[in-house]
Amino acid sequence: MCIGIPMQVVEQHGESARCIYRGRESVVDMMLVGPQPAGTWLLVFLDTAREVLSEQKALQITDALEAMRLAMQGDNRIDHLFPDLVGREPQLPEFLKS
Repeated sequence: MCIGIPMQVVEQHGESARCIYRGRESVVDMMLVGPQPAGTWLLVFLDTAREVLSEQKALQITDALEAMRLAMQGDNRIDHLFPDLVGREPQLPEFLKS
């Protein structure tokens, strides 16, 4: 299984870019998304950018990865990382309601 990491472009270099995630820099292949300006958020799999992200989506993914890290350490205090889900009841799809 491969997990996508949200990374922010620091500097574009032809077909690759220097990107950062949580203080860690990587050289990322940009062939699938094309050149991107500094500050752009990307979803990166195995040092290859697969998708351009909005800042909001990148932060949601970052929070989900942090929740996974905490859960793997046995910490179940993760509700603050999912503010859009806390206190919300699950909704059945229309085709299951009848």
